[in-house]
Amino acid sequence: MTPLSASTFEPRIVPLGDCALTVEFGRSIDPQTHALVLGFASALDAMANNGLLDGVVEWVPAFCSVTVHFDPALADGERLANELSILARKGARASAVGCRWHIPVCFDEEFAPDLAELAAAKNLRPEDVIELMTSTVFTVYMLGFLPGFPYLGGLPAALDMPRLATPRTLVPARSIAVTGSMCAAYPWASPGGWRLLGRTPVRLFDPGNTRRPALLAPGDEVIWRPIERSHYETIEAESAEGSFNVSTLLASGGRA
Repeated sequence: MTPLSASTFEPRIVPLGDCALTVEFGRSIDPQTHALVLGFASALDAMANNGLLDGVVEWVPAFCSVTVHFDPALADGERLANELSILARKGARASAVGCRWHIPVCFDEEFAPDLAELAAAKNLRPEDVIELMTSTVFTVYMLGFLPGFPYLGGLPAALDMPRLATPRTLVPARSIAVTGSMCAAYPWASPGGWRLLGRTPVRLFDPGNTRRPALLAPGDEVIWRPIERSHYETIEAESAEGSFNVSTLLASGGRA
């Protein structure tokens, strides 16, 4: 069966319990569907800023959908579903990306235990894999799995690899990993089965930043910038003491 694209899929509203509605824009992960997701989320932002979303608590963009959470004591579910359906069918697409980040990554062997194996499986040299990783502009599709965990689209097809047959019981925090057509960065230490290719010294989630605790957001673009181990350790120490300014990693699109 051929996956339905954003151009052929009719948006639909799916109830999620009695206090949430999921608005689906497609069934495939692709830039066109993602643009619809971001455009819809942006339209909700505008409505909220104009006081037009009474009873709505929050909305969460995903790969192909946006889930809208509401307080059933303050908002009528059927009426809200109708309003969301009308808005979704307008087909607004995101007109601009979010921030573009140049995030440092160290590819030392200690931080990249799967780099050599992936390279060999793809008939590449490790330095070829690093070149592909650092010359690609990745797009943040969504956050999930862990607080601040970004799912990044745009991984070159040459690096497409399945998950590990046996997941690791512990993936170090800030590891850069790939599987299938996706790239990700672990903000926290956790179990995981993705292929580890490097590590960033930059904190990806800061609970003390109440305005924007997650460094990355859906719609942001990421370019991995290779650094040496000594530079990694310097940034890691500055991040730990709170003196590292993440705004220096921004190429465009606002402030961190």
